[in-house]
Amino acid sequence: MVALRRWFERPVGGSWGDDAGAGEQDALCIRGTDLVFGELEIDVESAPLRGFTNEDVRRRSLRNGDIVIEKSGGGSTQPVGRVGLYRRSVPAIPTNFAARLRPRCHVDPRFACYQLASLYFAGRTMAAVKQTTGIQNLDLEELLTNRAWLPPIVAQRAIVGYLDAETTRIDALIAKKQQLIHLLEERRSSLTLAGVTGELMHHGVVRDAGLEWAEGVPAHWDLALLRLVARQGTGHTPSRSHPDWWISDECVVPWVTTGEVQQVRSDRVRVIAETREKVSHIGIANSSAEIHPRGTVFLCRTASAGYSGIMDGAMATSQDFATWTCGELLDPDYLLFCLRAMRPDLLGRLATGSTHKTIYMPDIQALKIPVPPIGEQREISAFLKREVDRSFAVDDALTSQISLLVERRQALITSAVTGEFPVRGAA
Repeated sequence: MVALRRWFERPVGGSWGDDAGAGEQDALCIRGTDLVFGELEIDVESAPLRGFTNEDVRRRSLRNGDIVIEKSGGGSTQPVGRVGLYRRSVPAIPTNFAARLRPRCHVDPRFACYQLASLYFAGRTMAAVKQTTGIQNLDLEELLTNRAWLPPIVAQRAIVGYLDAETTRIDALIAKKQQLIHLLEERRSSLTLAGVTGELMHHGVVRDAGLEWAEGVPAHWDLALLRLVARQGTGHTPSRSHPDWWISDECVVPWVTTGEVQQVRSDRVRVIAETREKVSHIGIANSSAEIHPRGTVFLCRTASAGYSGIMDGAMATSQDFATWTCGELLDPDYLLFCLRAMRPDLLGRLATGSTHKTIYMPDIQALKIPVPPIGEQREISAFLKREVDRSFAVDDALTSQISLLVERRQALITSAVTGEFPVRGAA
């Protein structure tokens, strides 16, 4: 077992120079986002070209076979410590948030990458991370005190050859399953559109729908302004200057805000029963908000524009929503599938704004939908719910399989570089 610091020349990191008089050269700037962690590679195609002083180029330039390790970054969802192997000869320099590791002559660079990845999987990289004000900083000296098995160079290369072949095979399986998940998503969208426009149930006479998002509908179906077949509403936010409207025991009315959109964003959930906040009846009475009955369909029209759901009980909403309470002519589930089918049109044609997209009320009041007989609406809704749920079940199975493949990939790397798994030619 050898300490990792003996695998490499002294790490090179630190800040770039700022001596303008020293001259300037252009080089690729390798960032943390350019490290393709799963492949232990550097995506040089995405790296920007920047100017560096001659001293920076002399001191920090990468050679073919150098390793870049991410040593600083924000957030906590993924610890810093990703690594990538540089395999080019064009001038490149790591950003201030990364460091260069140069393997010594008796260390295969790819083997070193696999070893560092093994430490990452085992949580030993995270043990060397210091969290300060939301920023993660990797103590590289501490990380390199870890001891690891270093076989002879011939054995290292045998292990690398085995791992490259096996991880490539696993990565191909993962990519194929991810492609299937993408195809399932496309199928759900096309199935929903085909359902609410009658294509699934009627293959005979159709007429022009006159809709931006639908070419035609069965001849016996009606087309109507949505606000004429369902009572349209919206919401309002009671004053926050009255805490008792929001935090007292009398706050019993669920209040739908853009925070609840997360529940329906994937289209897995159709009905929401819980909200993060509740408001009192007094707060509702002293604002323009109203309580909508169970079964009311809502559409977010601001920050998370285009996403929709159904209320499982009496609820109020913020002003970020349009609502429709269906009568005898319209089934809430059918309306929900209509809104989800027209989402690309809502976002592409009607939503405006550079930072946050907004669908304005005049456009919402002009929305038209196909209106088949109520019996057909319920039949369509039942079919779509069944097929969409079945599709998501397959999606879940594929996602679980991907997680198992990722775990196998990590375990394979760890067992190979630690000598637990015997690789032919590495004995």
